[in-house]
Formats: sequence, structure tokens, C-alpha cells
Amino acid sequence: MKDRNHLSNIGLSHQVNVISNGLVDIPMLQILQADGVPHKEATLPDMEKELAEKILTTMQYIRILDERMVAAQRQGRISFYLACTGEEASTVGSAAALEPQDMIMSQYREQGTLAFRGYSTEQFMDQMFSNEKDPNKGRQMPIHYGVKELNFMTISSPLGTQIPQASGYAYGQKMAGQPAVTICYFGEGAASEGDFHAGLNMAAVLHCPVIFFCRNNGYAISTPSEEQFAGDGIASRGIGYGIKTIRVDGNDVLAVFAATQKARELALAENCPVLIEAMTYRLAAHSTSDDPTGYRSKDEEERWRAKDPVLRFAAWMQSQGWYNEEQNKAFLEQSRQDVLSELKRVEKVPVCKIDDIITDVYDTPPWHLKEQLAELKAHIAKYPEAYPKTAGRL
Repeated sequence: MKDRNHLSNIGLSHQVNVISNGLVDIPMLQILQADGVPHKEATLPDMEKELAEKILTTMQYIRILDERMVAAQRQGRISFYLACTGEEASTVGSAAALEPQDMIMSQYREQGTLAFRGYSTEQFMDQMFSNEKDPNKGRQMPIHYGVKELNFMTISSPLGTQIPQASGYAYGQKMAGQPAVTICYFGEGAASEGDFHAGLNMAAVLHCPVIFFCRNNGYAISTPSEEQFAGDGIASRGIGYGIKTIRVDGNDVLAVFAATQKARELALAENCPVLIEAMTYRLAAHSTSDDPTGYRSKDEEERWRAKDPVLRFAAWMQSQGWYNEEQNKAFLEQSRQDVLSELKRVEKVPVCKIDDIITDVYDTPPWHLKEQLAELKAHIAKYPEAYPKTAGRL
């Protein structure tokens, strides 16, 4: 057993030494300026034209999907939706730096990562409408996706639960010798949950190859960041836990891509966690249950619209000679048509049969659940007008 000295790396002071907030200056990586022009001192990541085109079209597609599904919720066609407008560079840019074998553990605003990996409009719609084609069999709220084939862990409604889970999954990847990492997305509001601290400390102590990706969009629903914490954002917490940390402009695709590439390289090579804090802004409401006019001004929103991540990246691509206006217009129009046609199709697909509540969970359902199911069927049969979709699926 080796001797340990937990004071070995601690320096001495002979006067009272108070550590003040801001003692460590954590810079923000930014490659593209708001107009899409790279900083002269910036080192651009290697990115092929095909990858750049996929990133741009994925961001544009997600913006179209978000607009259409928010409208669908307002029309009463789905119950709930969360848009990621303004944060597309954070999710799509980071997903582009991963490999297919890497596990994604999401919060609820990362539909761009799924679309980048090939999740189709049909799959998005089936999940949001909870029909019989939904792999979750209608047991989840809309936007709570989960796809085993794409290494995308099913989303959980409670905030922060995925953070310690990501540490544990990454530890398993390391023990199995897999050349893969886990990336875990969350907002700065979720970083106030106890799971955040437990997950980061676990990953640091056990040397887990996990990327903690915090989307700091300025608000936890209606609570601004200055009312959430007094420290230097979320990045300073990574340093406190002994975790390699990167702060990046979350509206700059190239910066997010480069930061995530570096984080993945470090996590694999050194079997260590890395925290990325992406400084971005939520242009949309928190959800379809939220009205942001009650806690922020239109002037504030307009200042952030000038930093639009989609327009910024498109401007850079145009400077590279990679952007074709006519082709892009055709793509946008086709995407709108695809989303609308799938929306109409999915409304005609029946919901799951009521028996799936128990038969798809248990090989042999226990007697008390069978009794409850029978009571539920009798109740729905008695009041079919209150359950228009389910009444026809008894």
C-alpha cells in the first residue's frame, strides 16, 4: 500500500489569502465573427465541403421542423414541443465532431444531433404523435426521443439525470476497451441539479471518457443566469472538479466543431472527462408552455439574432465558394414539403393498442395489472367521447 499525502501539491502562504471570483480567466473560443469572417488569428479546423453542407442543411432542416411543430402544438395537434432556435450550432456542430459509435445522452433540445445522425422526418413525427410506429409505444412525452441504432439514449424528463448516467456509461466504454466516448448535453439550469456535481466528480475520479456539453443559453426557463449562480459560468465548475475545460462561442459552428474534436481526442487518449461550455442564446421560447415576453425584451432578442448561427455559417461557406443560393432554396422548399406531408400522414396512423401498456413490458403480466387494464378498458368503453383516439383501439 503506497503512502499518500493530499498536501503534496499545495503551496504555502504566510498571510491570509482570499481567492476571489474571476481569479482564473476562462476565455471563449471564437473562430468566426458574427458576419462569418474568420478572425485573423484563428486556426480553422479541417472541414470538407460535404461535411460543411451537411452541417448547414441539418441546422436549416431543424429550424423548419421546429417552426412547423410549434405551430402544430398551437393548433392542438401535439401536446408539447421544445424548439432549439438559436442553438443549432451547439448541437449540430458538436455532433459533427463525433463518431457513430459515440453515445449521445441528451437533455431535450438536441434534435439537431439526431437529424445529423440520420433520424428521419417520419421517425420524428411518429415519436411526437405517440402512434403505433413510435418505438417508445407512446410512453413518452413528445420530443423524448430514443434510438438504439443511432446510439442516442432515450431522453428523460427530470433534469440532470443523464449526467451521472453518462459518467457510468463512459466508464463502461473504457472498461470494455471501446474506442468511443459519451457526450452528455444539458443546459446551465440543469447544472444546478445535484446530479451535475455527482456526475462530474464521478467522471473525474474514475477517469471516464465523457464530454459534458453545457448549452449556456442565458436562461433556465425564465430565470436569467445571473440569478442562477454568482461564479464564472459553468466552465469554472469543471476546473474546480479537476476536469479539462473549454469555453466556446456556441453560435460559431467552426468553434464548436473544433472544441468538440479536441475534447473527444483528449477523452480517448487520456481516459478523462472534458467539460465544454457553449455560450449561446435561446431565441425561441423555453417550450410551448412558455411566454418569454414576460422576462426578456425584444431588443435583447434582436441583438442575439444578429449572431444567428445559421446565417454566420452560411456566410462563411459562401466565402469558400461552397454555397449555392438556388440549390439551398430548393432544399428548404423540399424540407418544408416533407415536414408538412409527414405531419398529415402521421395524424392518420392509429395510436398503440391499450394492451401495450402492460404486454410490452412484462413477458407474463401480473394479475393485478391485468385487473387494472380490464378496469381501464371498461372505463374507456363507458366514456368513449373522452378518449377519441384510444376508444377505437381497445
